Amino acid sequence: MEKIATIESRFAELGHLLEESGDDYQRAVELAKERSEIEEIVSKAGQYRRIMQKIDEARTLEDAEDADLRELALLELDTLRPEAETLEKELKAMLLPRDPRDERNVIMEVRAGTGGDEAALFAAELFRMYSRYAERKRWSIEIMSQNETGIGGFKEIIFLVKGKGAYSRLKFESGVHRVQRVPVTESSGRIHTSTVTVAVLAEVNDIDIQIPDSDIRIDIYRSAGAGGQNVQKNSTAVRITHLPTGIVVACQDERSQLQNRLRGMSILRARLYEIEELRRQSELETTRRSQVGSGDRSEKIRTYNFPQSRVTDHRINMSQFNIAAVMDGDIDAFIDELALRQETERLSATGVEDDEE
Repeated sequence: MEKIATIESRFAELGHLLEESGDDYQRAVELAKERSEIEEIVSKAGQYRRIMQKIDEARTLEDAEDADLRELALLELDTLRPEAETLEKELKAMLLPRDPRDERNVIMEVRAGTGGDEAALFAAELFRMYSRYAERKRWSIEIMSQNETGIGGFKEIIFLVKGKGAYSRLKFESGVHRVQRVPVTESSGRIHTSTVTVAVLAEVNDIDIQIPDSDIRIDIYRSAGAGGQNVQKNSTAVRITHLPTGIVVACQDERSQLQNRLRGMSILRARLYEIEELRRQSELETTRRSQVGSGDRSEKIRTYNFPQSRVTDHRINMSQFNIAAVMDGDIDAFIDELALRQETERLSATGVEDDEE
């Protein structure tokens, strides 16, 4: 409640500052943004206080001489107490520190793993699944880099998802996705198992992570086009090597060398930021590494079984038996459950820390 009182005080202060901002439009925008970010907490706290006041009033009637009054008080307490518990949990969750990356755009890297052409085809299907999911959320997608196979698959595709809260939803997709089905090229009808890896990186800028020029080597080469009129006559493709880590990023899809370089640096910054974030999380959470949100991309997170029309998320032991809908972007059921699990674990961890203090 002390935290809430501080937030309520700041909320009131922001209201006064907004009134005094006058013609300073930039200042007004900043104040309004900060105020909107804490408005829901203030509103929820007000509801909680009103219910607690009603509970206190009902308690005073528990020992009333009038039997009817006592019964009414008990009935009201039976209704109010669960409401108060729910609001308390919601407030605790809202007061927890948020991942600062949650509202950011996302760079997603989808790569074919074991399974050859079948893995590459499934990588293309996962890209379509995420594209359809982005459409449902009214987000936009920009392809940053792609390495196609001759039969419509992708050895690798890297794309940017732009939209409010994109990282908060898509971060749970990081890991190994396994597919079980009969490939179109399989004549004997045997079920094959293939894998695709997905990496989810929050988009970052120069302010978040700076890369000295001395840490990178940039190689320029000619783009591998489709031939004919589409082949690049000039060297516009860019390969960026980060010397301290050995990370290599190649971009050739843009028409100019500058655009490919900008794309490549954006991907490199995101990868380096993710490495640093995972290192920091590892130090902070060594005692409670869990499957959800661990960021370990080597773990198998989901299986897509086409013969059974079943999709299973192994982190939460949850299955959906409508694979067509899932592959069309209907993945909110998994993401909602994973987000709920993560929130529960954060609350639980906070409770443990409070007890220790």
